[in-house]
Amino acid sequence: MKKILLLSDTHSFIDAQILKFVKQADEVWHAGDIGNLEVTDTIKKLKPLRAVFGNIDGADARSEFLLDNKFEVENVAVWITHIGGYPNRYDQRIREEIKVNPPKIFISGHSHILKVQYDKKLNLLHLNPGAAGNHGFHKVRTMLRFSLDNGEIKDMEIIELAKRG
Repeated sequence: MKKILLLSDTHSFIDAQILKFVKQADEVWHAGDIGNLEVTDTIKKLKPLRAVFGNIDGADARSEFLLDNKFEVENVAVWITHIGGYPNRYDQRIREEIKVNPPKIFISGHSHILKVQYDKKLNLLHLNPGAAGNHGFHKVRTMLRFSLDNGEIKDMEIIELAKRG
């Protein structure tokens, strides 16, 4: 079993609140718009990190992280990308591929809107953790936490951090 912390849209911001949850996870996944790489460097010092770059990320993040990160953990296929859309409105760039080879979990960021939505057509769980950073229109910073256990997704939790400063 692996405990996963999922965050996105930090926009160069990381604080003790985020790090408290990082320390409790087995792995941390970041769905893009990292901003300054100090964010991911800080996380990597504490826990294994899987991440993608987002539309605001510069050459440094783009040289370290992928546009699409596809992997398997605990017999669960995962696809993380920053701009991916959501069920019935997937981004044009990924629309055909996700139909042909859907993962069990599809993760995107970008919207700053937390969403946990099941796609009945593709039999996958779509996750968007909202935004953990201070930049954007969101009022409350959010993340998601869950466990993966031999093909199952368990213990899904929404984490609400302090209102953005």
